[in-house]
Amino acid sequence: MEQQHKWPHGQWQRWAAAIALIAGGIALVGPRWIEARAESPKPAESSVAVASQALPVKTLTLEPVSSYSVQRSYTGEVKAARASELGFERGGKLVWLGVQAGDRVSPGTEIARLDTQNLVAQRQLLIAQKAQASAVLLELENGPRREVIASARSNVADLQDQLALEKIKATRREYLYEQGAIAKEQLDEIAFRQKALDDRIASAQSQVDELQTGTRPEQVAAQQAVIQQIEAQIADLDITIAKSTILAPFGGTIGERRLDEGTVVNSGQAIVRLVEGASPKVKIGIPAAAIAQLQPGSRHSLEIAGQAYAAQLTAIKPEVDPATRTQTAVLQLDSAAVQSVVPQQIARLSLSQVVETEGFWLPVEALVEGDRGLWAAYAVVSDGAGQKAERRDVEVLYTEGDRALVRGMLQANNVVIATGVQRIVHGQEVSL
Repeated sequence: MEQQHKWPHGQWQRWAAAIALIAGGIALVGPRWIEARAESPKPAESSVAVASQALPVKTLTLEPVSSYSVQRSYTGEVKAARASELGFERGGKLVWLGVQAGDRVSPGTEIARLDTQNLVAQRQLLIAQKAQASAVLLELENGPRREVIASARSNVADLQDQLALEKIKATRREYLYEQGAIAKEQLDEIAFRQKALDDRIASAQSQVDELQTGTRPEQVAAQQAVIQQIEAQIADLDITIAKSTILAPFGGTIGERRLDEGTVVNSGQAIVRLVEGASPKVKIGIPAAAIAQLQPGSRHSLEIAGQAYAAQLTAIKPEVDPATRTQTAVLQLDSAAVQSVVPQQIARLSLSQVVETEGFWLPVEALVEGDRGLWAAYAVVSDGAGQKAERRDVEVLYTEGDRALVRGMLQANNVVIATGVQRIVHGQEVSL
């Protein structure tokens, strides 16, 4: 009788569960494996499917450039050709101011006056002194009159007569003295009077000789110098009086009236501001690299208050502004801008600057964002079996509209994908 093997009750349950799990797995995997085998393409069909994965793309061939042009705008300010703060050279009371802000004046127009009453009085005094000195000079130049000379001669003759009388008296006194009739003192008095008359006669005769000779040249020259000194004082007063009136040094517009009549002003204190309206200029700070392309005499277009104005470059200042590190270009606006442009308006100058650098122009659509601030483009390379997209890192140097100038892992004549790069990955097969 055949023996029947008996499994322990717990062990049998475990084996039964394992067999059921394996059977269930085969039931799940088997159909899918069979289905996959059924759908697996034949070898010939596989090559056709791979070829159909090549992505069609648009490309361009790189051409190198050695420079590019940048359009840059520089800002400046409209300046008056001339602007002056007008004042007096001396202090005084302002008695008249004949202009208002905004008034247009021509050269030589009287603008303001100071009180000159004391100056006029001093001038009248000097004129009287000059007249007196001139009369004295005329007298010296004409010499003494005949009547004066005759009077001097008559004086000499009178003294000589007196001397003759004293001599007669002396003779009589000597006789009386010898007779003992008079004292010695009385005789000496006669002798003393004779000597005094001799001296007076000599002086009077010298005066007659001087009158007959005429005025000495030194006296005439001295009196002429006195007159010249007075004339110089009058001229100085005339200048001071003239400077007590402000005249417009050039034609322009009164920008501001700073004082009113009755004010006592100091020397040099501004009364009005005069701004020349003709031929306004524009001063613009430009970097040295850009200003080197400008030449004096060249014509440019300036934008002022939204309008374009023609101007000519007249000068380039040689100094560099330490704050802005720019040089100042001075442009002269054409006469057509005189009526519409005013000082302190903002002016803009656009310049085309050539930057020397090597690179390639690419459409912006040909770039994808890379790492560390760089960008990338896809070059098309051939590996013998087909063409693939190869990622190349580039640096963007300048953008202009829908194109960018780049340099990096690209070379001349490389074929680069121009559009649709968002669908491309490195190594992807493409077709041109």
